Amino acid sequence: MEIWDIYDKQRNRTNRQLRRGDAFESGDYHLVVHVCLFNEKGEMLIQKRQSDRDHWPNMWDLTVGGSAIAGEDPQQAAEREVKEELGYELNLANQRPSLTINFENGFDDIFIVRTEVELPSLPIPSEEVQEVKWASKDVILSKIEEGLFLPYYHSLIHLLFDMKDQRGAHRK
Repeated sequence: MEIWDIYDKQRNRTNRQLRRGDAFESGDYHLVVHVCLFNEKGEMLIQKRQSDRDHWPNMWDLTVGGSAIAGEDPQQAAEREVKEELGYELNLANQRPSLTINFENGFDDIFIVRTEVELPSLPIPSEEVQEVKWASKDVILSKIEEGLFLPYYHSLIHLLFDMKDQRGAHRK
């Protein structure tokens, strides 16, 4: 069973924890991370979730994502998720998240990373992932429309692709 650190709205750890599946108290938040891997062609590595997953089974999703477990900082959680879901080692120790999205019960830190991953070298399928592939922005948007990809806002997908080459909210 996963144990999560609880944060306040200012993103300070409260020294309290919550078991995955337990109800949040008012003003309690937890940390979620996503990692979007992009190759030199500008494609994002996407994954198809296993059929037995509690949420979004058999759906395509961003490269990886999940909740940070107690004691992890965002970088550690992102590295662990990439290793667990893809069997790929990534070092994010000196990288800040590219984007943070606040949601009802937490903070979602998104790391955008340029890397060349050789798909045949990944130990897929795994417990969480049944398939991976490189995909363009248009392919992902089409899959969202077809109901085959998690229903992210199109604007988020556009933003992730826009931010793959630079940090911040301004074009160079």
